[in-house]
Amino acid sequence: MIVFDLRCHNGHTFEGWFEDGSAYKTQRESGLIGCPLCNSTDIQKIPSTFGIKGSCQTGQNQEAQRAGIDYEQLGRRVMEYLNKNFDNVGPDFAKEALKMHYGVVKPRNIRGVSTPQEEKTLKEEGIEFFKVPITTNRSSSSDTDS
Repeated sequence: MIVFDLRCHNGHTFEGWFEDGSAYKTQRESGLIGCPLCNSTDIQKIPSTFGIKGSCQTGQNQEAQRAGIDYEQLGRRVMEYLNKNFDNVGPDFAKEALKMHYGVVKPRNIRGVSTPQEEKTLKEEGIEFFKVPITTNRSSSSDTDS
């Protein structure tokens, strides 16, 4: 598992978790990595400040340290929340989202995986969702949550 610091073309920074560098490259080239703030898929890796000490850290990271933000704990808490409050529909995410959108089933919080084509269909149908990188054991998958 590898974590990269990423930045979209609008300047938003976030991190992405990948099986390896090749998985990052494949997902980026396929447009599967989107900015959590603006959904841009024009993404670049940026130098990580994770291992840089003291005065070399800049901006957001210094503020986070002063505020006492523990990103590892925050990530665990987000995952716990998703696991407790969202039904995992796995590869049926798009199908379930469409059923809820058209009133076939009762609306609920769901999470799962979807293909780029399914995501395009959901957007065309006016269904809002967001992508969160999810890790399970030694493998990773990009779950899409709504």
